[in-house]
Amino acid sequence: MAADSMGCKPQMVLIGIVLTALIVVTVCGNVIVCLAVYFNRKLRSLTNCFIVSLAITDLLLGLLVLPFSAIYELTREWHFGPTLCNIYSSLDVMLCTASILNLFMISIDRYYAITAPLRYTQLVTPLRVAVAMFVIWVVSLMVSFLPIHLGWNTNGTGVQNTGLNNSLECKLAVNAVYGLVDALLTFYLPLVIMCITYYRIFRIAREQAKRINHATCCKAISPALLIVKEHKATVTLAAVLGAFIICWFPYFTVFTYRGMVGDKVDETSLSIVLWLGYANSALNPILYAALNRDFRTAYQRLFHCRRVGPLSRSTPLTPTHLPHSRARARKQAQSVPEDKPLRMQVWKGKENSLTREATER
Repeated sequence: MAADSMGCKPQMVLIGIVLTALIVVTVCGNVIVCLAVYFNRKLRSLTNCFIVSLAITDLLLGLLVLPFSAIYELTREWHFGPTLCNIYSSLDVMLCTASILNLFMISIDRYYAITAPLRYTQLVTPLRVAVAMFVIWVVSLMVSFLPIHLGWNTNGTGVQNTGLNNSLECKLAVNAVYGLVDALLTFYLPLVIMCITYYRIFRIAREQAKRINHATCCKAISPALLIVKEHKATVTLAAVLGAFIICWFPYFTVFTYRGMVGDKVDETSLSIVLWLGYANSALNPILYAALNRDFRTAYQRLFHCRRVGPLSRSTPLTPTHLPHSRARARKQAQSVPEDKPLRMQVWKGKENSLTREATER
């Protein structure tokens, strides 16, 4: 009866369209990130391991959680039983937590890439990356499946959504201890560290830009171009950190409030902050992949099948062009001077390519 009355409202149709679009964007965006890495060997690096892990996590969220959340949001009824409800709630908490922790690890990785470019390969090793990913999923499991299925998140001793006469409700119970521990461990502490790391990255990037300007004697890089680069770095960092705070801070504030005072928050507010957090999974492919030059190049090759390079920026890979590619390359190499990469930092008379690559990322 409730579903019928709600389905007659035009705003519910609009909400359904918005939620469906959000799910499609989340799934498609993260699939594209995975395909770009799969088809491009250049992207298969330790630096991009966390981005791929983030894309897989958000993809699983879009496939396993968001469709059930959309159905429950539109009908306000759970038709899949209490057992599946607890599994759905556990997956929701686990995948959202893993997504946040992957974002946290990306900030740590970029911090080391900027602050210690010469020792980056020694600090970030395959073993440490594997350990970091293992820790991400262990922590995510410990704050999701373990407490929910043992009843540690409820005010009593029972497991949530069991023993109820009304099986059409599916909610995540939150008590004071679970709310504080979960919020501090999986959001507030990573948020503080991310703010510190990105602030230091921004300061170091500005200092490096000034050193570049002085090292080139204001010939290769004009002051106007330097200002543009500083502005671009500022906008990128602000977008990355701002999207994370806007999407998740309201949810964890309400989450902590529910644990302290009980379920005194209306359903509309809960739905808004919940789907705002889900929206971060749709934005991650844009913020952490599309803003990367190597990923943009991979996207162009993936969608348009075009060769991107200094000699052929938009040459289609068709059979009619392949036989003449070598001859064209030789002619253009003789007539067009080779573009030299911009020296990002002078270190004892030698070009520091690691710093250049880290700054571009």
